[in-house]
Amino acid sequence: MGYRFTDLTNACHDDWRAYMEHGFVRQLGNATLPEASFRHYLKQDYLFLIHFARAYALAAYKSSTLADLRQAHEGLKAIVDVELGLHVGFCQEWGISEQELAELPEARATLAYTRYVLDTGNRGDLLDLHVALAPCLVGYGEIANWLNAQSTTIRGAQNPFDAWIAMYESEEFQAAMQSELEWLNARLADVTPARFAELSKIFRDATRLEIDFWQMGLDLIDHDLTN
Repeated sequence: MGYRFTDLTNACHDDWRAYMEHGFVRQLGNATLPEASFRHYLKQDYLFLIHFARAYALAAYKSSTLADLRQAHEGLKAIVDVELGLHVGFCQEWGISEQELAELPEARATLAYTRYVLDTGNRGDLLDLHVALAPCLVGYGEIANWLNAQSTTIRGAQNPFDAWIAMYESEEFQAAMQSELEWLNARLADVTPARFAELSKIFRDATRLEIDFWQMGLDLIDHDLTN
């Protein structure tokens, strides 16, 4: 029997748990996260979404079948036409203007993670790229579900970050996550042990960079490359 996505998470179990259960995530769930930390995260996540869209454009270039090309096109369209617009509106609710977002410098953690994903996609094939993106696309959906399973998570008006959880527990995002899992599982089923070891390294590195992204927001460090 071939590999599945769960084999990737099991291969870097400690890093995956550190990402899923990071202090930023826990504090977001129990409403103790400093608002300055969340605001800084939101700004940098806007920049990440732009590079995420670029990654889907790269996925389209890397696609060798019409099905893969359509999937990449739908992903790019969803980010550019829907998610970025929602994110801008979300930022405005937190006092962050679109002009401020347009002039925002990249934090080191943002730069490291996004360029790692794009470099992995450029050097490797379509599966390499999807595995590098999986901690974000699959991880955020699983984090929302994990938060909802915790007795310490506060939902509703008492939690100023409730809308973030709602975004990633939504039917639309959960459906996108399941679609990505199906795509990954279908392709992982055919890889050799040597190839799986390569993919595990990509997944582990991307997960570690996601951990750094949380930490950046939590500590308010490395705001940009000029610091």
